[in-house]
Amino acid sequence: MNENRSVFALDGVTGYLIAVVLLLSILAFLTVQAIGAQQNNATTYYKLDENKLVSHSKDNANLYHVVKQ
Repeated sequence: MNENRSVFALDGVTGYLIAVVLLLSILAFLTVQAIGAQQNNATTYYKLDENKLVSHSKDNANLYHVVKQ
């Protein structure tokens, strides 16, 4: 029998704690990146300039005028 067992071996509690800390750090990193991306998009949003709209077909131009009225 194997008598050299240890509770704090890498396949025991220590390995579990390393895996949990690693997963939590990845979660924290991705959360910070997502919050940063949302803040950047909230402050630099796109503004539609109706003077620069280009219609590539006549059907699209007619549809735009119908919706605008």
